[in-house]
Amino acid sequence: MELIKETKSLCPECLRVIDARVYEEGGKVYIDKTCPEHGYFKDLYWGSYEQYRRAERYDHLGTKLNNPRTKTVRGCPYDCGICPEHKSHTVLAIIDVTNRCNLNCPICFAHAGAVGYVYEPTKEQIRAMLENLRANDPVKPPALQFSGGEPTVREDLPELVRMAKELGFDHVEVDSNGLRMAESVEYCRTLKEAGVSTVYLQFDGVTEKPYIIARGRPLFEVKKRALENLKKGGFRSVVLVPTLVRGVNDGEIGDIIRFAIEHRDIVRCVNFQPVSITGRINRKEREKMRITIPDLMRLCEEQTEGLIKEEDWFPVPTVVPLSRLVEHLKDRKYVEFSAHPHCGMATYLIEDGDKVAPITRYVDVDGFFKAVEEAVKLAEEGHKTRAKLSIARAALSKINFGMLRKYILPVIWKGNYDSLRDIHMRMIMIGSMHFMDPYNFDLQRVQRCVIHYATPDGRIIPFCTMNTLHRQAVEEKFKMTPEEYLKRKEN
Repeated sequence: MELIKETKSLCPECLRVIDARVYEEGGKVYIDKTCPEHGYFKDLYWGSYEQYRRAERYDHLGTKLNNPRTKTVRGCPYDCGICPEHKSHTVLAIIDVTNRCNLNCPICFAHAGAVGYVYEPTKEQIRAMLENLRANDPVKPPALQFSGGEPTVREDLPELVRMAKELGFDHVEVDSNGLRMAESVEYCRTLKEAGVSTVYLQFDGVTEKPYIIARGRPLFEVKKRALENLKKGGFRSVVLVPTLVRGVNDGEIGDIIRFAIEHRDIVRCVNFQPVSITGRINRKEREKMRITIPDLMRLCEEQTEGLIKEEDWFPVPTVVPLSRLVEHLKDRKYVEFSAHPHCGMATYLIEDGDKVAPITRYVDVDGFFKAVEEAVKLAEEGHKTRAKLSIARAALSKINFGMLRKYILPVIWKGNYDSLRDIHMRMIMIGSMHFMDPYNFDLQRVQRCVIHYATPDGRIIPFCTMNTLHRQAVEEKFKMTPEEYLKRKEN
């Protein structure tokens, strides 16, 4: 056993902060901890020690908010809001617009039918949350996701989208199970015309098995109809979002990617999300379900027959130096994808005639980003022209010329949302974010989170602490009985 680090975690029973160790054992990375009241817990942290160390090499700290909304009183993670201890700004903002849903998934414990109350912020509350997010300093979040529950059960969703666009969000996503989109092309067109940039479509596999297990009913044909209707409604950007569970759909990873490639006229990304385990569950049952990012990477290589290899994946903060270079060249702040290196990994597939291939076949990624870091140093010293020449020379030597001309240079020279959107429209991102649960919780990761919820009480809460600690209290504060909800709706 090799001790990697000491950190803080949570007791899965009482949610108190306790000491934890992260260590290597048998080529894998584990986290363990002991609660004085509830005893010892051990869980798989990362399925490969080799990939854990590799991801560390690409780490970059981001820019903190100058205007945290809460003070440090009880300590992380209890003071979320965002508190002064948080080390990254908001990159993707999330607002839950309802906890109502038109499904009753066995794996979901948060929808209105399960909890017995309705949580649905008013339009005025949502506007205040949007304004609060856009007040972030020094970097305003450009991207927003409306989530739930199922956002499409709100009849005023298009109005909420228009509101977000008016307040300055360049990119507005809707997180959806696709049921309503599968019913109506006109509804899809309405969302598109309102300003929805991307639909974040729950997509657990290409057979009915994972849907029956996780969602309680066959839904694959529904997903296909939703995609077809979205395309007819004008969409060219859909993210497929499989919740990955060992023994349920880990055998469909390659087929999901092939499905995305076949539908690349509309699918822009597959974002695999290894399951976060909620509720009390013993270690044996956790081990049956638990799957980590390195497991996904290995299975991806096996199931795509080597199309996407393990070494094609890079952690999220790899791209931070590129943001900083553009910042210096354009004299303005840009979002930095400065999540913890063990939160997410990704690669890009690029069209090459009738085929696709990972970006690593065209770009010396390590060589290019080393050159970017050198150009950043030149720009920081005031040598902008030299920085531009330096990165241009590096691009010519590290990037395939066709790739350089079509994809990379527009981002470097323009440095705006349109150039980033254009590059995404020409590629398929294959990525994974592993959101934490009380068993694998690591406070060092939480403090780097870049995906934040806005809440009606004026707070901005990191994703994993919201769903592990704060959700119930937030919703309890603003909940309605079903009868109260119906009365408000009538008025």
